[in-house]
Amino acid sequence: MRVLSGIQPTGRFHWGNYFGAIQQYIELQDEDESYYFIANLHALTTIRDRELLRQLTLDAAIDLLALGLDPNRANLFAQSDIPEVSELCWLLLSGTSMGLLERCVSFKDKKARGIQANVGLFTYPVLMSADILAYDADVVPVGEDQLQHIEVCRDLAMSFNHQFGDVFTLPKGKVLADSAKVPGTDGEKMSKSYNNTLELFEAPKPQRKKIMRITTDSRPMEEPKPDYEDDTLFQLYRLVATESECAEMAELYQRGGFGYGEVKKAVADAADRYFAEPRARREELAAHPERVREILADGANVARKKAGDVLLRAQQACGVK
Repeated sequence: MRVLSGIQPTGRFHWGNYFGAIQQYIELQDEDESYYFIANLHALTTIRDRELLRQLTLDAAIDLLALGLDPNRANLFAQSDIPEVSELCWLLLSGTSMGLLERCVSFKDKKARGIQANVGLFTYPVLMSADILAYDADVVPVGEDQLQHIEVCRDLAMSFNHQFGDVFTLPKGKVLADSAKVPGTDGEKMSKSYNNTLELFEAPKPQRKKIMRITTDSRPMEEPKPDYEDDTLFQLYRLVATESECAEMAELYQRGGFGYGEVKKAVADAADRYFAEPRARREELAAHPERVREILADGANVARKKAGDVLLRAQQACGVK
């Protein structure tokens, strides 16, 4: 089974990125083949500062490696280092209907939130399809909000196969279990768009301040809180605390007689412990960026070979080779 997924470097990774996706990427890296890419071409739809994009791409690679992505077990590369994907994207675009893209919920949602509706954003699902089809991916781990794009990918692949023969492998989307369950500091889904994130490698002191500012309900300290599983602080705590610590915290909520400041401190302390080892690995990796670039180059070499085979297959099928 070949697994593929990508993540955009549009900002530093936060808890939602990790617990909702990256953690599960790492668990899947022991499959037969795993391809993970930093989607810097997709990021161009929102980032127009070249130095910022370069730095965020490198930071994303460092973060993924620090969090446990192993280049000896998975291929990690930058999307822009695989020109075959862009060529494949054009072959797919030439047969894509406007109506299919106009129905994509993600585009409509972003447009509604005031994000500039450029052509790159509109055709995002087609480039995403090229990303997937270029490696004959069998499984694509995605959040629920991206599942429609997997269906678009399958539609485009089936249409191409119908017209030109059996060219593309039809992928299946694997919905990430916790993709919609990481609350932000405001209780909504954690997202850079909502400005409610806790960054993975933010310095402990400013992150602690963010946690201490999380708004809580106004119930008296002595009142039991049996609905603790719906509480933002408890939901964050169980992401970074041990099973026994979560059980103790659940008992505290049910018993009552505590202040939310006590819980906030526990969340911050547990986060410090949970991310201590990745933080140390990140510092070491950041001190040797040339090694990270070598890892990306090695991953790109493997990815280009596979993508080149698929592109040639598609070019020959439709008559441009």
